[in-house]
Amino acid sequence: MAEKEMSFLDHLEELRWHLVRSFSAIFIIAIIVFVYIQFFFDEILLAHLKPDFATYEFFCNAFASVGVDSSFCNISLDQTLQSVNPTQQLMTAIWSSLIIGFIIAFPYILWEIWRFIAPGLLENERKKSKGFIFYTSFLFFLGVLFSYFVIIPLSVYFFYNFQISDKVQNIFKVDAYISLVTNTLIGVALFFELPIIIFFLTKIGLVTPEFLKKYRKHALVLVLILSAIITPPDIASQIIVAVPIMFLYEIGIYVSKYVLKKEQKNVKQSPRVQ
Repeated sequence: MAEKEMSFLDHLEELRWHLVRSFSAIFIIAIIVFVYIQFFFDEILLAHLKPDFATYEFFCNAFASVGVDSSFCNISLDQTLQSVNPTQQLMTAIWSSLIIGFIIAFPYILWEIWRFIAPGLLENERKKSKGFIFYTSFLFFLGVLFSYFVIIPLSVYFFYNFQISDKVQNIFKVDAYISLVTNTLIGVALFFELPIIIFFLTKIGLVTPEFLKKYRKHALVLVLILSAIITPPDIASQIIVAVPIMFLYEIGIYVSKYVLKKEQKNVKQSPRVQ
């Protein structure tokens, strides 16, 4: 028996409940994070202020292995952050809990998106799209890990050691520091979704492999500009961000080729209308 066709208002109602469940998942996780907020701050969000953070030790050992002295071996960061108004710590805790809630709930949000879209797909399309949640989540969390262990420690190291004068002391506000961490986590994680974005843009005919190849240099300039926005203003950090993103761009070209070949193959195999 064919499924009853839904009206526009029915679709809106269905979408509303998917959004309600998605936001509920974020809020539930955020509440749990808020209950244990001190642990999340001390062990995760403020971990980059510790001189024995894994990234600093890695760079120290890497430079030492080639006989080069590195300041990563003698890191001394002021772990005191300022709260300059009565509500700042509370609002920072709430905002941080929501960001962490979104990151943890990301696969579930994707599942809700897929559940909303799936009824409108053909059976073969539905089977092929089951990997959507896995691959999108994998790239997202890969971006989170890359930003957490590479971009954020380099950013913290740079900003704490940059001084325009010895008479100026770096004492950062807690909300500014946490914004640096959370914005970088989300920004880089979304950057890593580039192959998925290219996949869907190719499916709807907005981009082709030739288009991506033609504007590769333009994409590099754009990536460098965006890298300069989310990283410290030094060339090394921008390159560290730009290299994996351009690598994902190249993967996106192959993804676009694959999608186009599959589309052309399906057109050839589909029976002609008499």
